[in-house]
Amino acid sequence: MKPEVKRFTVEVGGKQVTFETGKLAGQAGGAVTIQIGEAVVFSAATMGNVREGQDFFPLTVEYEERLYAGGRIPGSFFRREGRPSGDVVLTGRLVDRPLRPLFAQDIRNEVQVILYSLSADFENQLDVMAINAASASLMISDIPWEGPVGAVRVGRINGEFIINPTFQQTEDSDLDLRIAGTADAILMVEAGANEVSEEVMVEALALGHQAIQPLVEVQLRMAQEVGKPKREVQRFLIDQDAVNAVYEKYSLSLENLLDSPHTKAEHTERLNELKNDVIEFFASENEEEKPKYAEAYEEAYKRIVRSRILNQHKRPDGRELTEIRPIWTEVDVLPRVHGSGIFTRGETQVLTSVTLGTPRDAQEMDNLSPIDNKRYIHHYNFPPFCTGETKRLGGQSRREIGHGALAERALVPMIPDESTFPYTIRVVSEVMSSNGSSSMASVCGSTLALMDAGVPIKAPVTGIAMGLIKEGDNYVILSDIQGAEDHLGDMDFKVAGTEKGITALQMDIKIRGITTEIMRNALAQANSGRKLILSKILEAIPVPRKDLKTYVPRLTTVQVPIEKIGAIIGPGGKNIRSLQETTNTKIDIDDNGLVYIASSNEGDSEAAREQIMSLIETAVVGNIYTGKVVRIADYGAFVEILPNIDGMVHISQLDSERVNKVEDIVSLGDEITVMVTGIDGNGKIRLSRQAVLEGWTLEEAVAADSKKPSSSSGRNDGKRNNRGGDRNGKERQDRRRNSGSFGDKRSRQN
Repeated sequence: MKPEVKRFTVEVGGKQVTFETGKLAGQAGGAVTIQIGEAVVFSAATMGNVREGQDFFPLTVEYEERLYAGGRIPGSFFRREGRPSGDVVLTGRLVDRPLRPLFAQDIRNEVQVILYSLSADFENQLDVMAINAASASLMISDIPWEGPVGAVRVGRINGEFIINPTFQQTEDSDLDLRIAGTADAILMVEAGANEVSEEVMVEALALGHQAIQPLVEVQLRMAQEVGKPKREVQRFLIDQDAVNAVYEKYSLSLENLLDSPHTKAEHTERLNELKNDVIEFFASENEEEKPKYAEAYEEAYKRIVRSRILNQHKRPDGRELTEIRPIWTEVDVLPRVHGSGIFTRGETQVLTSVTLGTPRDAQEMDNLSPIDNKRYIHHYNFPPFCTGETKRLGGQSRREIGHGALAERALVPMIPDESTFPYTIRVVSEVMSSNGSSSMASVCGSTLALMDAGVPIKAPVTGIAMGLIKEGDNYVILSDIQGAEDHLGDMDFKVAGTEKGITALQMDIKIRGITTEIMRNALAQANSGRKLILSKILEAIPVPRKDLKTYVPRLTTVQVPIEKIGAIIGPGGKNIRSLQETTNTKIDIDDNGLVYIASSNEGDSEAAREQIMSLIETAVVGNIYTGKVVRIADYGAFVEILPNIDGMVHISQLDSERVNKVEDIVSLGDEITVMVTGIDGNGKIRLSRQAVLEGWTLEEAVAADSKKPSSSSGRNDGKRNNRGGDRNGKERQDRRRNSGSFGDKRSRQN
């Protein structure tokens, strides 16, 4: 029997949003589809049991992109979806971030949210839809969760805000803001922008929070009408008596530890020593009590750190609330790379390198987006040694992909247009040491490296990570947070931008949300910090270098007619392969006929350019060419005057005197100089060698050509002309010198 399907519809940003449940995945804890236009995303939320020995809340959120949703077959060998692309991983992280703070952290049941793209219309964007679908599936499930969450995208075109813009509208927008939150507060922010001001960003945040309200309301209605009763789960609460006991006994020791100067490694070592003392004091005779007092110690330490910051404005490293850690920078640190820079802030250090490539090096995108490639690529690596640890090395983690994407988003608006700087740009940020804010350090290091490479960026970009400690209505905002403040605080708020405005924004919080007032204050404080960091960047390198480094391939561009692209490529790529081999260059051609020539040698580039121009050159009536005889017939010789372009010299036009036989004048492979006297409607080219020898004008040559005898052999006076081609015979050479055509291998105007 067909199940009963329930639909709930709401209007957001002038578009109808439809939630549907009851049709799919009946055994999941909660299953929902969301549809806007012809775009559909599915979400299923399910909760398992507690695993033995589990000491944390195991939440996983996975978004899986199905290419059938867009009518595409995957391009892999197996023709099925494989390892998720970076954009897919980022969507999964985007969904996870607003969901996680609304779960009680004292549960240990495994919760899994799985999302699929089911239909993509390449107009409505799926990532924000996925957040709403995940929230709705949790709301109607049996999983205890303190939602719902609504999410929208905010764009701005010509100063006007747009809710949930299409792909095309986002391309034209100077703001791409994704915001998620509850009815009362903002939970997650992710934004890219083209130097928008803090005031504009706050206005967009307020508008976005207002726009999510209908989505929150419809999910509450769904839970009321079709939601399952929430399951009772075991709570793993921290023993507050144990916390209080540790706090009373060791608070002074912890205060003294926090007051003493220390590096991250020294601080960690002292904390562990004190932790061992706590466990030994409270649980030396009871092995089962040790985990409880270890957890109580961590909670007591957290309480003290937060209290010191909130009430005394004392940070773990002794800085003021708005103080930035000491900074030093350096550029041109690696001799062979195209650009490099080091940015060090406190104990966080990032080494960034830049590589410049040709357009063919652009990354091809195989996903449910109309964007098929990108020419600016930013990668971020976070090895275990940067935190003094040892771990198994594997592929890039979700965190590394996310931080690389954030740094990329911050810098993309400042990358020069392809028309003025046609290179593909790859930036790699290697985190050499980390104590907080490594993603923003990678933004700063990348600015240094790009300027060192001579990339004419529109303006230098800097970044800073802000923190928050909040208890009730009392809160403080921290500039340039380090690792402990991120771990023990309530917010990680990253802001990147130029002197003029913001280019990227990312906010993650651990509490139930923050207000636009807190966002406004955090943005203002971040602006001051970014200005200080910018001054340090400019001390190292004030402007991009005027010249590219020695090992950067030089790019020359040539515009050719679209219909000539095939002539350059040749059959099966024969011409372009030969061209690259003979000139030691790399050549790319785009669909609009723009040819890119890459070479480390200017002479090679010029040679390639000349050959390309010769390949696309078209015969012009009246022009004189030196070409090679490629075929001989009784009635004349066929001469290749341009690559793959030949014409016929009638036997009557081969010489100033009558010719009995074509071979008396030329042989295969001879080079002779001829004038184009006509091109018929079928493109057949008539040539005259006699016109060159006699020094005729075009009109004289055409007149003589029209009077040529019908006999191909002409008059036979019994004399054999054996002077050969223009490369044989002094008399013929003298005549060509006198006519000004000797040795001319390029076209010239008669």
